[in-house]
Amino acid sequence: SNPPDHRDYSLSLRESTEKKFLLKFRSEGLTVLAMAEGHENTSAARRRLAVLSGHLRSGNVTLSAENCASGDPRRADRGSAPSSGDQRAFPVKRQEELKWNGWGYSDSGFRMNEDGQIEFYGKRYQIGGQELPHLRTYLEEHLGLDESVYRPPRELPDQADIAPPVLNKAFIADVSQSVKDLLQSADVMDRVVHSHGHTIEEMYAMCYGKLERYVDFVVWPTNHDEVVQIVECANKHNVCIIPCGGATNVSGALMCPPGEKRMIVSVDMTKMNRVLWVDKENLTVHAEAGIIGQDLEHELGKLGFCTGHEPDSMELSSLGGWIATRASGMKKNVYGNIEDLVVRIRMVTAKGVMEKSCMAPRVSAGPDIHHMMMGSEGMFGIVTEATLRIRPVPPLRKYGSILFPDFTTGVGFMREIARQRCAPASIRLVDNEQFQLGHAMKGPTGSIFTAWLDAMKKLYVTKFKGYDPQTLTGCTLLFEGTKEEVAAQEKRVYNIASQFRGMAGGEENGRRGYLLTFLIAYIRDFGMQYLFVGDSFETSVPWPRVLSLCRNVKDCLRRECSKLNLIHPPLVSCRVTQTYDSGACVYFYMAINSKGLPDPIGAADTLETAARDEILASGGSVSHHHGIGKLRKRWVKETLSHEGVEAIRALKEHFDPKNIFGCNNLLPSDTGH
Repeated sequence: SNPPDHRDYSLSLRESTEKKFLLKFRSEGLTVLAMAEGHENTSAARRRLAVLSGHLRSGNVTLSAENCASGDPRRADRGSAPSSGDQRAFPVKRQEELKWNGWGYSDSGFRMNEDGQIEFYGKRYQIGGQELPHLRTYLEEHLGLDESVYRPPRELPDQADIAPPVLNKAFIADVSQSVKDLLQSADVMDRVVHSHGHTIEEMYAMCYGKLERYVDFVVWPTNHDEVVQIVECANKHNVCIIPCGGATNVSGALMCPPGEKRMIVSVDMTKMNRVLWVDKENLTVHAEAGIIGQDLEHELGKLGFCTGHEPDSMELSSLGGWIATRASGMKKNVYGNIEDLVVRIRMVTAKGVMEKSCMAPRVSAGPDIHHMMMGSEGMFGIVTEATLRIRPVPPLRKYGSILFPDFTTGVGFMREIARQRCAPASIRLVDNEQFQLGHAMKGPTGSIFTAWLDAMKKLYVTKFKGYDPQTLTGCTLLFEGTKEEVAAQEKRVYNIASQFRGMAGGEENGRRGYLLTFLIAYIRDFGMQYLFVGDSFETSVPWPRVLSLCRNVKDCLRRECSKLNLIHPPLVSCRVTQTYDSGACVYFYMAINSKGLPDPIGAADTLETAARDEILASGGSVSHHHGIGKLRKRWVKETLSHEGVEAIRALKEHFDPKNIFGCNNLLPSDTGH
């Protein structure tokens, strides 16, 4: 981020002998300052410095670390806020701003007000402070909302349900000695918030029950070297480690194995939240893995760049979590999935540090070790730093929407968009159930004229266009680029839509539909207070099977629900969220009214199990971007084959023979760890 005529380059090199050097290069007249810890094998380091200096003399260096907004990552004020310090998604003690037993921020969410209307409280979102007069009616009709059964979640954990921590005193003493001023805690609330993610099972336990096992201890490292020391101490004293980033996972990955007898330490990465450097010429950023998505985009935005990676959880999820789960974002059509963005990963394993030696755009050197790290879900080690591709912030963002007479027609449109490779940054098709939910979340009509205009629009759609309100679907769009590029994209997309009886639905509907993504999880927490039990799950599937898979899964869930003798039919909906040349990602939502059920969570698990079996039988994948965790381990062998599972187990045995990273994710229980 320095001007081109004056650039500094700061980096650290860890030789095989673990000797450290701090190097400082100036683009004109190379100066090398080497500070060695110890005296062995320094000649090897000098040879490496000579090679580096030759590269640097050959041209300008445009990479900046020392003068980047975040400063030197080894500076004295360890653990400071990201870069300039004016932006952080949530504090180190996350329970100070985030719900400990629900999704998102404590000052935001849905509630029933004194007038019996559902409103969204808080000021963080555009919908904040509004009554939603149609939402209550929607929930009454689709799930049998009954205000009289309201069951508030507990305000604080019941400490009687939480066993005293298992403390390995030798580990605590050793890690405290090795990492000076390490923030650490065995406080009950710190233990609780680091023991769960956001599956319905975990959230229900937080609100109304308890977990079988909680982490015993939490530590907050502030840089890569501290993580190395923590892992070395854990390996030495046989302590179990579970890495923790934004804790937004919905696969049970953070849940502690109930049978784990060792001390379980949660390594909270969120103090490692700095952008270490930005290379404007090469369009790359190097950041610590604990940085939260919205903070990363905020910092890059100051320099006019972005990653473009926007998963539904980007407000709260971390860079390391994206890598560990092979995440995907809403704008992957332009920016790619996480595997397309990653240039280099640094991971600390029980055996040492794994990383590539260069940041070339492509390397042919055997199997790609990045693909051992991506999707490893905390089984092999802790991701500490990563280099990502970035792009200039687009000068224009424009929302749009399209109405289709039915889901089948909408899927045909999505297929044609993928075939012609003209998808905008985001394009998502919702079925009728989700379309109606989006309409129900509109705020109150602002004036008589607005109400009349809405009525006329509805009349036009239903009478003149002939759309049936019970089958019509909606597609939300996000275009990015220059004014000319966006205009060209719009023209092409809307022309294709017209071939499928599509009708433009307006920019505001597109904006609201896009932002609704960030509110879905808040709805689930609200519903749980009225005995609704629901969750989401996703898959990827070839184009010829998209419609049949959606139909089969919905039918399967309705059949299974009929066996439960529910007081009200279930709500089952889906949307197509990401498109590829050879298929698409389909996202399902399911909710039931659990009134009268003796085991609501057991029922929810039964339903998701049946749905996942149906997904695989219909040609879908076990997961598109949520990962495996503990929730989907039963399908891993079917997905990867016996030999594939054994290959992963062999990697686990190599990297972690003592099972220090004992989260027990990914691998089926009959294959060792």
